[in-house]
Amino acid sequence: MPSRDIDLAFPASINGDHDRLQTRWLSLRKANAHTLRSALLSLRASHGIEVAVSFRAVPFTPFAELYLINGVETLFAFCTITRRTTDYLGEPVEVYEGATEAGLQRRFSSDDPDDENRTFVEQAHLWFNSVWETISAELFFSA
Repeated sequence: MPSRDIDLAFPASINGDHDRLQTRWLSLRKANAHTLRSALLSLRASHGIEVAVSFRAVPFTPFAELYLINGVETLFAFCTITRRTTDYLGEPVEVYEGATEAGLQRRFSSDDPDDENRTFVEQAHLWFNSVWETISAELFFSA
């Protein structure tokens, strides 16, 4: 996840209302982390799957969503930047925001006979691990 200490590329305030937007984003980041952690940890109870969840902060705004699955698959989608009005504490705020659409995610598998898919999965894992092990920092969320 992006670090709280950077100026985000998006969401970005169109009218310069950076502080309110940053506060809103941090609140959403925390809520999303709690939801994701709960959903993943529930796999232990519902399916007997051993799960460990940790978060790290990176010093940049990610431009895509990348999900790595069991070392053999990836889901990938670029963020599309749009201008929209969002609500913050009952007041409209004009923002540029980045989002992906689940329907536009591309699935790559290392089991695929296509060498390009296998290469993409391998490169995605190498890239992710290089960021995780070098420039990211442990991120904790209080309850």
